[in-house]
Amino acid sequence: MDYYLLTELAARVGYHLALSGAETFRIEETMRRVIGAYGIECQAFSIPNCVMVSLEAANGKPLMVMKRVGFHGNDLEAVEKLNALSRRICAEVPEPSVAAQWLEETLRERRHYSTPIYYLGNFCGAAGFCPVFGGSLRDCLFAGLMGLIIGFVTRQMDKRETNPFFSTIAAAFAMAVPAYFLAGLHLIDYVDAVIIGSLMILVPGLLITNSMRDIIYGDTNSGINRIVQVLLSAFAIALGTAAAWHVTTPICGHAEAAAALTYPLWAQGIATFVACLGFVILFNVHDWGSVLCALGSALTWIVYLLAQPGFDDYFVPYLIASLFVGLFAEIMARVGKAPATIFLTTAAVPLIPGSGLYYTMLGIVEKNEEVMLTNANNTITIALAIALGFIITAIASKYWVYIKNRRAGC
Repeated sequence: MDYYLLTELAARVGYHLALSGAETFRIEETMRRVIGAYGIECQAFSIPNCVMVSLEAANGKPLMVMKRVGFHGNDLEAVEKLNALSRRICAEVPEPSVAAQWLEETLRERRHYSTPIYYLGNFCGAAGFCPVFGGSLRDCLFAGLMGLIIGFVTRQMDKRETNPFFSTIAAAFAMAVPAYFLAGLHLIDYVDAVIIGSLMILVPGLLITNSMRDIIYGDTNSGINRIVQVLLSAFAIALGTAAAWHVTTPICGHAEAAAALTYPLWAQGIATFVACLGFVILFNVHDWGSVLCALGSALTWIVYLLAQPGFDDYFVPYLIASLFVGLFAEIMARVGKAPATIFLTTAAVPLIPGSGLYYTMLGIVEKNEEVMLTNANNTITIALAIALGFIITAIASKYWVYIKNRRAGC
């Protein structure tokens, strides 16, 4: 047995999972599963910035491999393929050298959307969310164009491995400047809907979801680390848009925005479906799973809208919607034999408090205490409701698996 090769293999699997945006518990569990398949006990540790695996060889010599994790992505296709690889290794238990070849093949066979499809995802994501925030149909078109700007800037920054904080500032600024100019020319009816709909692309939905799931599974350090990254991203978004506002105001001024529109439930469901088809592309989900993820997001938003009239606050409607999306993800994961995070991450996008984060940080930047406190309170309330919904569904899922295994005599 080549213990070093086995340790390196497990660390590489964990490393690529971390690069793809997997949750901490999944990374650690997968590394332990790979080494445990060979009857060896190990210790696995992961935080957003590194992964480590250690074990004791047959001669009593300890081995440890650590890999520094740099730029993170949103590649749910890779998460699914690597998860399937770990299960294959557990089922067949090949020589470590053969398993390493399987890993190389898995990494080569990952699918990616072409550049035109990537930009289509940006367009759909921004245009689809615009009416959800009250924009007109004309606003949807301009929101889609702003989404293309965000996609272009983000893609160029990613190629140069620019710090995500500065990349987000640049993308938000590049998007908001033409949006404010168009509003000053009366070509946009409700500029906030255009900007917030476009900025949903920049809101770190995967980070928000993973931070909650990390905390649920006891990985508090990783959860807090991700929450800090979320706050920094929100601050960068607010800085970019606030800078654009200050730049454009002396030049063209800002016309008074029209009142936000309210669309019927079916129209918002369709808009959410289109928006999350865009996020399916941005998260690199393929095959029928992409349609199921978008459908789940539309149903989640409809559940929220149906629950909203019966309550005076945000907490209960968002709790009900998060319970639904958690249940949907668990069911789809078992039906499709894929990680639940693929369905949960995308279907939960409509619940992510993007507008609340935006207005909270904008209140801080503009020193508007009332706006900041009101929106911060709403954002925290929504985040707690979503986290509680995820906790309940995760506990229920674990209990269901326990009962099922017990009945099967496992």
